[in-house]
Amino acid sequence: MKSNTAKQMLLEGKPAFGYALGLGSPLIAELLSSCGIDFLLIDNQHGSWGPDSTIAALVATLAGSAIPMARVARNDYTMIGRLLDEGMMGIVVPMVNTAADAKAAADACRFPPTGTRSWGWGRARAYGDDYSDWINDEIFLAVQIETAEAVENAEAIMATPGVDGCWVGPADLSLSLGFHPSEMNSREEHARALEKVLQACRNTGKAPGIACGSPEDAVRRAEQGFRYLTAGGDAGMILGGAAAGLKTLRAFSG
Repeated sequence: MKSNTAKQMLLEGKPAFGYALGLGSPLIAELLSSCGIDFLLIDNQHGSWGPDSTIAALVATLAGSAIPMARVARNDYTMIGRLLDEGMMGIVVPMVNTAADAKAAADACRFPPTGTRSWGWGRARAYGDDYSDWINDEIFLAVQIETAEAVENAEAIMATPGVDGCWVGPADLSLSLGFHPSEMNSREEHARALEKVLQACRNTGKAPGIACGSPEDAVRRAEQGFRYLTAGGDAGMILGGAAAGLKTLRAFSG
């Protein structure tokens, strides 16, 4: 059995922090999985991943302590099932706007009688012959609430059986509310929308989550009550480190 330690933290009311991976490099997954972060999110929606590199990143993640999770490209039964068949322990589904959308995602993630996931799996055989006995309990499903419509339907979405939490997409939410993402931290409409999502999660006992641009931002959101948090991504960390290094170099050279 493979225990989903990140999900367990969330069930205990603790925050679980992760890093998003978009650069398509299994080597980065291997390195970051060994740094002590709770989970890694392989981004199949916006990241530079193909089927083979996704599997390689999953295997690399399991070399460390982080739990392997993936954002699927869209709310698609077959796409979700393929990621689970390879061994993902968490799935994030984008653009979930209604309870019906949430049910479709939840059904795809679990075997009958709980859901409608097709029987059979590939690389997940590495977890052992008892995989089917425990995976329904260990899988973590987060749906993305990232539109004004989704915010209005947040409580019905979060009340859907099989949905474990959400992962708010703050930038797409900004666009849906009618303003550029650069304005989201100063717009009261955005703050009210996030609070509505938080309240929906409190009312339904689900884990509220949000995408953050940095560890500092993730801590700020955790203080607000969010628990499933990505604290930045591989590209941002590399570019941020490079920019900081360049500033030091330029200061020396005048």
